[in-house]
Formats: sequence, C-alpha cells, structure tokens
Amino acid sequence: MNQREKVLAGIVGGMVGLFALGLGGRAMFVGPLKDADKKIRNTRFNLEKVQKEKRAFFAAEDAVKQVAARTFSHDVDEASALSGEMITGLIRRAGLSEADFSRLPVGPRRLRGAREIGWSIRGSGSHADVVDFIYLLKKVPAAHRIESLTMSTSERSGKVRVSFRWLTLVVTPEPIVERADLKPVASLDSGERRVFDAAVERDVFRPYIKRPPPPPPAPPAGPTPAPPVAPPPAWETFQVVSLSEWQGRPEVHVRDLKSQSLASYGQGDELAGGKIVAVDYRSLPHPAKPGLQSHSRVIVKIGEAFWAVERGQTLAERRQLNDEQLPEKLLKL
Repeated sequence: MNQREKVLAGIVGGMVGLFALGLGGRAMFVGPLKDADKKIRNTRFNLEKVQKEKRAFFAAEDAVKQVAARTFSHDVDEASALSGEMITGLIRRAGLSEADFSRLPVGPRRLRGAREIGWSIRGSGSHADVVDFIYLLKKVPAAHRIESLTMSTSERSGKVRVSFRWLTLVVTPEPIVERADLKPVASLDSGERRVFDAAVERDVFRPYIKRPPPPPPAPPAGPTPAPPVAPPPAWETFQVVSLSEWQGRPEVHVRDLKSQSLASYGQGDELAGGKIVAVDYRSLPHPAKPGLQSHSRVIVKIGEAFWAVERGQTLAERRQLNDEQLPEKLLKL
C-alpha cells in the first residue's frame, strides 16, 4: 500500500468513525430527549384532563348546591312532613275541601346523590279550583316535578276528578348551603294564571247538550215603514266658479258638477250647511297651492265658526278660519 492509499484509507476510516460517533451520540442524547418530550406531552394531557374534571366537579357542585337550597330538609321524614303540610295549605288556598282529597306518601326512592320523595294526590272539585290548585303546586319554589297528571269527569255535577304525583328531592349527602324560603308566593290573579282560563271556559268535561232548535220566524209586522232618510249632500260635487260683484252686491255662483247646472247665492243665503256672511276679496296665499295667490273667497258661518271656500274649490274643500284670518268687518261678529 503506497502513501496515497494510506491517506485515502485514513480519510474513509475517519468518516466511518465520525458516522459511528454520530449514531452513538444520537442514541445517547436524542433518544432520551424524545422520551422526555413524550412524557411532557402525556403530563400536559393528564393535567388538562384533571383541570377539565375539576371544572366539571365545581360546576356539578354549584348545581347540587342550587338544588339543595330549594329542598325542604336533609332528613327524609322532615322533608315529607313539611311538603305534606304545604300541599294541604295549597288545597285550602285553591278553595278546595280537604275532605275531598287523599294524600299518600311516595318513596323514598334512591337516586345518585339524592332520595326522591313525594305524594300521590287524588281528589275532586270544581274545574276552576282544580286548575288553581295545580297552578299553585307548579309555582312552588321548591325543587319538584308533577307527573302522571290526569283529569276526568266526576259523579257529582259541576265537579272534576284529578290525580297526579308531586315529587321532590332530599340531597344526600347535603352540602353546606343556606336554604331558600320555600313559602308559596304565586298569585291566582296574575296574568300567568289567567292563561289557563281558556281551559276552564271550554269546559270539556261537561256532558253534551243538544242545541235547542231556533225559534219560529216572527210574523211580518204591520206598521208603516219609516220614510227613507235623505243622504247627506255630496259637497264635493258643488264648485264655486265665480265670486263677481253686481250693482255693489257680491254674488256667489256654484256649479253642480253632476248636472252642470249653475245656481246663484247672495249674502244671507244658506250654503254648505251654513249661511253666507261675506265675500272676501283680499289677495291671500292659496291654502291648497303654496306660492299662488287667491283673490276671492266666500265666507260661510256654520254654528259659531267661520268657514272659507276659495274660488275654484268645491264646498267639500272648505276650511275653518281663525280670528287672524277673518276680515275686519267679521271680527265684530
């Protein structure tokens, strides 16, 4: 082997050594780093899972506390007694008789974190009073639900029978909470209660009663029919076409647009439901055409008010005048 081959062999051997050293370094350093990254990811995942479970726990705890604050007691017997006393009071408040209702205890039934208790209620009364009773029970502040509600006709006239189950909870174990005031405060005169009046008014439990036949038609009456009443004048068909003056006296010419006939009126004559008191020849702004001047109008007194009709207008377009719009000679009137 000459010198050149020895150099090449040394270079190749060095490269192989560096490659082997790199593999060894990777196995020594990169592998542990990857394992450390994997452990970090797993730890972060577990930490997020624990934090999520922690948030869910506190949310569930708040929900349980809200329910526990609206329960009657942490003791089953005490809660049953208090709820039964409340139901009896609502029966009386709804105007029903206690003797017409039976109340049998239901439960307790074990649930997860609570016990379900309640009352099976049956009775009869007027339709309106029974609706009042159910409405009051529905609006009780305590945590509760009403199930298996049925209503049917009663053997007593004007009465309906009702049966249902009213259920509430006893939280076990109960968290430390400040119990809410569970006294019923719903009003039977509220608008929310009035919504149920339609069910009472329909009276679906009333037995069917056939509609009576209509009464026979009355014989034709003999009195003389009243004379027809003349329709009010159609003022829109009469137009003031001229307010000329003849021999010192103003004349009002009105055309009937239907018959095309022309009538002449003077001061003191009746026109448009009143009496002509003057013809005003002052130049004033036209009330219906801003920017134009009207040079004449007839003034009619209807009752105590003065009305004006401009030349070219119909009697239906008359307008009432105030004191500032009247001529000086009419102000004295």
